[in-house]
Amino acid sequence: MRFGWRKEVAGRPWRLSAKLLIISSVATVIGFSAICVNVMLDMRRGEEALARQMLENLASGVDSDINRNIELYDLSLRAAASNMILPEIKELSKPILHLILFDRAATARHFGALQVFDAGGRLTIDASTLDPRPENRGDEEYFRVHRDSPDTGLFISKPMLHRGAYAIVLSRRITGEDGSFLGVVAGSIRFSYFHDLFGRLSLGADDTITVLRRDRTIIMRRPFDLDIIGKNLADRASWNPANMNSGSYAGAGPVDPIPRLYVRHNGTGPLNVVVGKPLDSILSLWRTEAIRIAAIVAALIVFVLGVTLFLAREIGRRAEAEDKLEELATTDALTGLTNRRKFDASIDAEWRRATRQKTPVALLMIDADHFKAYNDTFGHQAGDEVLIGIAICISDSLRRAGDCGARYGGEEFAVLLPAFSAEEALDVAENIRLKVQQWSEHTSISIGVASMTPDVTQEWSELVGAADKALYAAKAGGRNRCVVATVPQLSLVA
Repeated sequence: MRFGWRKEVAGRPWRLSAKLLIISSVATVIGFSAICVNVMLDMRRGEEALARQMLENLASGVDSDINRNIELYDLSLRAAASNMILPEIKELSKPILHLILFDRAATARHFGALQVFDAGGRLTIDASTLDPRPENRGDEEYFRVHRDSPDTGLFISKPMLHRGAYAIVLSRRITGEDGSFLGVVAGSIRFSYFHDLFGRLSLGADDTITVLRRDRTIIMRRPFDLDIIGKNLADRASWNPANMNSGSYAGAGPVDPIPRLYVRHNGTGPLNVVVGKPLDSILSLWRTEAIRIAAIVAALIVFVLGVTLFLAREIGRRAEAEDKLEELATTDALTGLTNRRKFDASIDAEWRRATRQKTPVALLMIDADHFKAYNDTFGHQAGDEVLIGIAICISDSLRRAGDCGARYGGEEFAVLLPAFSAEEALDVAENIRLKVQQWSEHTSISIGVASMTPDVTQEWSELVGAADKALYAAKAGGRNRCVVATVPQLSLVA
């Protein structure tokens, strides 16, 4: 008896399963995509970290080489400046004086010979010759700096044309014992040193190495461009010195718009080295791999969503088919009302709900008067039309979604009215009876009405029995009438 009700409830999960399948697939796709995106971002960060480490090592190596040579050269400058203030220096011959003032570093490859200038800027001693030509450097920047600033120490000039070659001049002040300015000792490092150093490195076409003075003046740059050598970058709006102070900077540089990863070696020497590598070059392998992974993931997503939609559609079709089968299984084929099996399931559910909520349940038992005689006289087809007409009158009289009209068997019908009292149920019954009477003057019905507020000790069969007895009372009282059963004693009133 309750199989139909279970079948109806069991049919619902198919619709829920289709939604759950779609939601689960979408959630899986989103989660898997998020994992893939996170993996690709980790790969990108790994490529950037590897490139940053490589550039740091390169910058450190270049910085160490440059500043080590500057330090060695500065030792020669210091020695010459210190020896120039010795009292005995004036009594020495030029060859001996050269041996004392200058060491081998002064004549090393790429390094210019040391020169000594007096307080007026005149060249007095030249490491490359015993008889220097007359020369005055009093108007040079490095000479003026030492003359005007006693505490300058080692000074590195801007790139300049020095003694027939582009170079940077390294100089130190010669200070007397009384602190007076006695002149300058200077030497140079030719550009050929940087070209030779950079030429030994394995670099890409757009990789850059920039050697900067502390005031951000470009001393040397690879690729070499004479137009930007000696330029100061501190006032470039496209260059952010604050970011470079943190050791690295990603973006457009001060010279060209190519986005690069720039790494600055935080050395203690007088020159800084900044190495740059294009971001496209750093991320080229990652980008290729990311595109490949993204294509595979996109294909999988399309496949999963396609299969999901296909399965959801099939589940929907199956649910729809089961709904139709369920409807056929629970509907009376002739009248279109609920059949007996469905009615039993409905009254069972409503009885349990009324028991929990302490609300009444009303039932109408309806029977066509003299139906057998009418059927024998006019035939089964005419009898079927009468049953259909009665069913239409019943359906038209039910207004609530919870009301249930059913063909109970043969010419007998039942109407379930949840939460209706006997008086309210009687009004519905009278409405049905009058509609049938108006529909056909040859057809009438008798109705038994019963209403109960059940408790846990009662079964819904008691309600059916009460309504059925009231129906028999209506027939015994002359038919075409409604009779209400007073529960529990059947005190019948017309």
